[in-house]
Amino acid sequence: MNREASAVPPEAVPVARATGRPAAPAGRLLLLGLLAALLLLGWGLPRWLNFLLTLALAKGLVVLGLVLLMRAGLVSFGQGLFFAAAAYAAAFAIKLWGVREAFLLLPLGMAAAAALAVLTGLLAARYRAIFFAMLTLAFSMVLYGLLIKAYPLTGGSDGLRVAVPTVLGYAPDPQRARVLVYYLAVGAVAAAVSLVRRQAGSCFGYLTQAIRDNEVRVEYLGVPVRRAVLAVYLEGAVLAGAGGVLAALAVGHVDPNLAYWTTSGEFVFIALLGGAEGVLAPLAGAVLYEVVKAYAFKYTPYAWQMVMGLVMLPIILFLPSGLWAPLERRWLRVRE
Repeated sequence: MNREASAVPPEAVPVARATGRPAAPAGRLLLLGLLAALLLLGWGLPRWLNFLLTLALAKGLVVLGLVLLMRAGLVSFGQGLFFAAAAYAAAFAIKLWGVREAFLLLPLGMAAAAALAVLTGLLAARYRAIFFAMLTLAFSMVLYGLLIKAYPLTGGSDGLRVAVPTVLGYAPDPQRARVLVYYLAVGAVAAAVSLVRRQAGSCFGYLTQAIRDNEVRVEYLGVPVRRAVLAVYLEGAVLAGAGGVLAALAVGHVDPNLAYWTTSGEFVFIALLGGAEGVLAPLAGAVLYEVVKAYAFKYTPYAWQMVMGLVMLPIILFLPSGLWAPLERRWLRVRE
């Protein structure tokens, strides 16, 4: 067998080991333990921390989809497009049709993001590297401009209010609604992590890594690369849509800044912070980002961006694979 063709990229080894079948029981126990901890924390958390974790989990879903693209060798600076589209879809459903059921708003927002991904993905799947990144950014800024200009429908820069949702017909007070949205976010994250973890160890998961490593060779094998890229793009959009709906329900408001380039850049920031190794990395990065951002804004409200930059600089210099990579490797060594 050709040694070069059979070699596995070093950076892919932790992912392959962490998601392969032999590691499944230990990995599943870790995921179940974290899920149980999140569920137990729900009612006992202070209001501010409950809100922060809900927002972090919502953004973690977006970053999880972004990491899927990164494993295929693509970086999107336009995930805010799907994040905002789904959030506004939920806000319109409440405002125009009176739909307040959270279990209806969530799939509605995901469907809106998926439809938008199909339209934009047919073009985006043709491009790679910086061209793909800039094209996705352009799509996001187009939506931002439309949301700003369509004032009678979207409220312009003021945005729209999102009413307190109902859950399976139950209409809670605002405080209980926050807790229920938190549990909805935990459930959505658990489902997404389970599916992405299974995909990472599947043929399609290894195909996306092969596209990243040598797209030409994959095409020579007869694999439709554009179709695979479109599938990953669509999956990332659906995850971003789920995050957008959860963020809208948690905050109670949507505005055009959800589609602005800084929001998409924030998702890339979190992806670099947590790393792309392991399905838990985006979630850990999102929680850490929200905590650091909250305290930075509290103590340095006029220089919190500088604080975030100072946090990011040593990670780029000394931990280019993100904060989760050393933990992942240590976990593998302990198990071995």
